[in-house]
Amino acid sequence: MSGKPRLTYINGRGRMEPVRWLLAAAGVEFEENFVETKEQLEKLIKDGDLLFQQVPMVEIDGMKMVQTRAILNYIAGKYNLYGKDLKERALIDMYVEGLADLNELISSNFFQPADKKEEHLATVMDKAATRYFPVYEKVLKGHGQDFLVGNKLSRADVQLLEIILLVEESKPDILAKFPLLQSFKAKTSNIPNIKKFLQPGSQRKQPIQEKDIPRLMQIFH
Repeated sequence: MSGKPRLTYINGRGRMEPVRWLLAAAGVEFEENFVETKEQLEKLIKDGDLLFQQVPMVEIDGMKMVQTRAILNYIAGKYNLYGKDLKERALIDMYVEGLADLNELISSNFFQPADKKEEHLATVMDKAATRYFPVYEKVLKGHGQDFLVGNKLSRADVQLLEIILLVEESKPDILAKFPLLQSFKAKTSNIPNIKKFLQPGSQRKQPIQEKDIPRLMQIFH
């Protein structure tokens, strides 16, 4: 077994994508084990590898970690992306949880009826522009620094950039009224480890397509 973290999940974004982003931002190389059949998933469960019988799973430091938030917390702490004290960590957690809520709203669009998808997506984009992104714009304006917490890159910055790019896939002008987020996006996208992750051929995943849904349903249901 190599010293690299090993990520077990589907070959798609889903709940593992924030983990990929965080490892990449930390400059950590990782291996991937893609779950492509129901039989693979059942074997992982039978072997006792999945504590709650579900992926994602990350093998790191001798552990087989499950539950996305626990995985992200560990990686952030291990690679110094989690603030310098408890108060900074609390701020990072609040900002990250807001981003997780927005991410869940976006992901839920896949499971809307075909005739409701457009309306649902428009509602989600409106919430991004009126409920979520104004918070991060205000934070950056409030302290006048480049990063959300402690004037230092943290998991909150990494996940904010991930979500900005995700939202822009559906609404390219979403940041039109957020000049500080525009600047934030430009600066964080050029941090060397992140810039590398954003290049074609990296382990960053493409959006899951409608045609992929039946195959995924076969694996997980």
